[in-house]
Amino acid sequence: MATALPSSDRPRLLDVADDLRQGDTIRLRFRTGFDRWVGYLIPLLFLVALLPILDLVWYIGSTALPTMALSTITSFGSYEAEDALGVTLVSTFELLAVSTAISVLFGVVGGIATAEFLPDWAAGWVRMSANLLAGIPSVIFGFFGFFALVVYLGWGAVFLAGAITLAFFMTPYVFRTADIAFSSIPRPIREAAYGSGARPYQYILRVGLPIAVPQILTGVFLAMAIGLGETAPIVLTVDPNVALPTGLYSHSTYLTYLIWTGYSSTPHSLPLVLAYQAAFLVVVIVIVLNIVVRIISARYRKRLEGLYQ
Repeated sequence: MATALPSSDRPRLLDVADDLRQGDTIRLRFRTGFDRWVGYLIPLLFLVALLPILDLVWYIGSTALPTMALSTITSFGSYEAEDALGVTLVSTFELLAVSTAISVLFGVVGGIATAEFLPDWAAGWVRMSANLLAGIPSVIFGFFGFFALVVYLGWGAVFLAGAITLAFFMTPYVFRTADIAFSSIPRPIREAAYGSGARPYQYILRVGLPIAVPQILTGVFLAMAIGLGETAPIVLTVDPNVALPTGLYSHSTYLTYLIWTGYSSTPHSLPLVLAYQAAFLVVVIVIVLNIVVRIISARYRKRLEGLYQ
């Protein structure tokens, strides 16, 4: 049988209850105010982080643009000429295109295999290896390409050696996005495809790939942007040339090579001018790649909207 509390203890319990309610109210006000201020603080911190980037872009652009003209990127004379970056620009696109093709082939196939076919223990090891490769400095890839392709295979510092080395550096980024894209496909869609009699390659090509394309494209363009800004894999595996590459075993040049060789030159010298122009072109190309991937991904998502939900 319950015993009634003495009348002297009841005010004490009421005071304790009031203290608890006041404490809850204070904590609720603090959390509400914190959430409100964080909503203003995060955009402010984003702008603070963005200012150095904008300042860097402004500095490079204001230094490079006064010395640039349309003939700078349309002339195809010597890459050491003041008004001829056309050779370097076209050679960069060719090298990046071959490297991207190789990295997409191995990265997408590897991502599909890891997400769809390999057992869990093997997929875990492959993902861990890809994460390790993505964290290795690019200069290590450059030394690998130099000793494996240039020296051991005896190719010399040629276009193909640089393209393969750069592809090795880009592949982990493509693989990770392809693996995540196929792993994130809802299981009912996969089961419905196989339950309706689709073979694995039919499911991958007709169902899985259209759903995963936006994410895969994001990884491909990210890998291209990262590869475009790399220097070590190219400097160690490709000798510069004054003309466009004529084959896989010819010499070539690259935009970041001009930056690497000219950044420490004397002020107002030709190598330093070319370095700023090359840096400006790299920034512009990276910005364009980001814009293109957002437009393409948005169009694919719009086409798929409502079809697989």
